Amino acid sequence: MKKRRNIIILAITCAIGLVALVLYLTLNHRSTLDDFAVKNPETITRIFMADNRGHRVLLTHDASITSDSAWTVDERYYASEPMVEMLIKTLTEMRIREKINRAALPNVVKDLSTNNVKVEIYQMVYRIDWFKGKLRLFPHEKNTVTYYVGHETRDMMGSYILRDGDREPIVAYMPGFRGMINTRFIADPIPWRSHRIMTLDVKNIERVELDIAAAPDQSYSVVREGEGFYFECGTPRQRVEGFDTARVAQLLSSFTNLNFDEYAKAVPKVEIDSVFNKTPKTILTVTDRAGNKREVKTYVKYVNPDDIKAMPDTTMYDVFDLNRLYAVVDSKDTVLIQYFVFDNILQPASFFLGQDRYHVGL
Repeated sequence: MKKRRNIIILAITCAIGLVALVLYLTLNHRSTLDDFAVKNPETITRIFMADNRGHRVLLTHDASITSDSAWTVDERYYASEPMVEMLIKTLTEMRIREKINRAALPNVVKDLSTNNVKVEIYQMVYRIDWFKGKLRLFPHEKNTVTYYVGHETRDMMGSYILRDGDREPIVAYMPGFRGMINTRFIADPIPWRSHRIMTLDVKNIERVELDIAAAPDQSYSVVREGEGFYFECGTPRQRVEGFDTARVAQLLSSFTNLNFDEYAKAVPKVEIDSVFNKTPKTILTVTDRAGNKREVKTYVKYVNPDDIKAMPDTTMYDVFDLNRLYAVVDSKDTVLIQYFVFDNILQPASFFLGQDRYHVGL
């Protein structure tokens, strides 16, 4: 009887072990075709990318924030939401197009080893996740998958990618998208940063000031007074009655979604020496009701920087870029802004008093 009981116990133990092994293999086996992409994108907490040229970027998601500022770049700057959305769409929709030809494989592997973007995906997972998500316990952040993204294929319709843990790289693509997906994996942090200058509702604005170096008498301030605003102009400021309330309202509404055009990454030295060493054309300062300030200093941009050296009179109208000008935001980032976007802001006091409009940036 005892021997029989031991045999039964051994059989049960073996059965349990077999079931556990099957479950383990089922849960941990990577189906090359079905599981290559990232699953459950809503659980992504961080995306880290690095390339062989020294670029590094960390995209971080704050699940407690539901606005478009939920993603940050290097935990310092707002991220470009469209860029992040495109990246996540790529991560979740990319598929394996084909395996690499055996003859071409050594060259692809060699190139990937020296020319790749390492992409680490971190997600919030549960140590216990049973019954199809009905019982979840002990959440923690985990590096769920790492990819090494290489260059595009010759037909420009696929990209070489090696997933960490796989024996060989494959050719990946996105169904319905004609092109290569490797261009969406960028380790340089600059392209990921939002072009936002400010998003400030009128109800949260305390004060708007524009100082115009060339025309101090045209400098102005719009200052909160209760639920309304009053207007000041000149240097020193003097309160003015009878301003155009519609134009001031349009000015204030400009700050609800104010963006710059692009980062000025390669400003010619001649402009650095001549343009940025001069007094700014205008200094815009916006203060919210909590006392936080955002400052934007503007500088002219030349159509051809060499005109600064070649032309005897660089104040001539036709040497300036009539579409864009330089701006320095909070004495940190040098960017390019469009006159079209800032048209209601970079106007002199006379404009808000119902007089003729003219640009102060030229």
